[in-house]
Parts: sequence; structure tokens; C-alpha cells
Amino acid sequence: MITTETRDRVTVVRMAHGKVNAFDPDLMSGLIDQLTALEEADTAAVVLTGSGGVFSAGVDLRGLTAGGPDYVKRLLPLLGGAFLQAFTFPKPLVAAVNGHAIAGGCVLACACDYRIMADGAGRIGTPELSVGVPFPSMALEILRLTVPAHRLQALIYRGLTCAPAEAVANGLVDELAAPEAVVHRAVEMAARLGALPPASFALTKRIIREPSQARVREMQSADAAVTEAWTSPRVLDAVRAYVERTLPSR
Repeated sequence: MITTETRDRVTVVRMAHGKVNAFDPDLMSGLIDQLTALEEADTAAVVLTGSGGVFSAGVDLRGLTAGGPDYVKRLLPLLGGAFLQAFTFPKPLVAAVNGHAIAGGCVLACACDYRIMADGAGRIGTPELSVGVPFPSMALEILRLTVPAHRLQALIYRGLTCAPAEAVANGLVDELAAPEAVVHRAVEMAARLGALPPASFALTKRIIREPSQARVREMQSADAAVTEAWTSPRVLDAVRAYVERTLPSR
């Protein structure tokens, strides 16, 4: 589900979960545990990537509709926890976006300090509203910090997914690399950031990101409404219709 390897004091964390590394409770729990362990490990920086040609397609929508409200109530806290763990990870965290990074996959990449995307056929973006679900506050704050203010609402309201060059222009990724070199380039960047004084990097990152966390703490009532919406029959029906309309049958 999650594998690791070390290259020059940089740990490469690879999600390998099904065909598209879809987010479910098991993957989110595993990611939280892995990042928590790496905070104390003898590693200078971390690269986060996916397996095959996909970074992550986001939440397992079929699992969501099959599991219903009980599944949602189990998933959402773990999803938010994984986003928060990545967002507050004190060491440099670089995303090697090796292919599609959709919805939650895009948010997870944006939670990293730097994003390098494979210059290929992959797309990245946040179609949550097109799927029919509202954004948790943590996801929105991650995007708010990453995407230029004048592009944020258009990307979210229109549910845009961007090809690599468009992703750079919209601030979703920082640079592109050849597909076969994307992890190597991410390791290079992670090593460069990992060579900075660790305490200074961690404190600077904390100061940059604390206002986002403060806004999330202030939005508890809104997040309760988000959970209520995700568990409602109307939203689950909308997700089911999206799955039937857009995802290939098994």
C-alpha cells in the first residue's frame, strides 16, 4: 500500500494502492502513520509520489457510495488528518506528481512544499463540486496557500483539471520533468531543501502555514456542515450519478 526507499537521506514514499491510488481509510491511515514516523526518522526530506502512471485519483468514489454515511464518517477525519499531516510536516516534503492528481490527489500534492509534475498525459485539478461534494476547510486552505488568488475561485467553481503546462501557469505545480525523471528531479529538490538548517526550515514553514491552520480551527462549524452534506442522500446520489456518468464500469 505504501512503500519507502532512501536516496541520499531523502525518503521516497510511494503510494501503491489499486489502479489509481484512490483514497480510502486504509490508505489515509497508512499515510498518516508513515509521515508521523518520518518526523522522527533520520531522513532530511521526503518525496511523495504514486505508483504506475497515477499520483492519486482522490477519494474512492465507488467505496464512498457503497459504504454510505457510516463510511463517510470514518473516511473524512482520516482524509483531513492526512492532509494536515502533510501540510504541517516539519521537514521538506516534495511531491513527484507522476501522473493524474485529481481532487484529493491534487490537494495532497498541494499540501507539499514543492511540486514537480511529469510532462506527459496526466492532469491535475479539483473537480469536487462537479462530483457533488463540498470542500473541507483544510482542503480549501491548502489550495488557498498554493493557487494564485485570482485563479482560485475559477479553478474550484469550474472543477478544472489542467494539463502539465496549464498546471504550472495556474500554480498547481512548480515545474515539469520528463516522466522517467520526475522522481529523480524531486529527490534532487528535496535534498537541496533538506540541506537547509532543519530548525530554521521547520520554523519558517510553521510561520508560513500557521494562518491557514488558524482559519481551519475557526471553521469547525462549517466542517460539521461539510460532514453532514457528504452523508446526505442528495450528495451521495450526486456522487453516484457522477460515477455512472464518468467512470468506466469494472
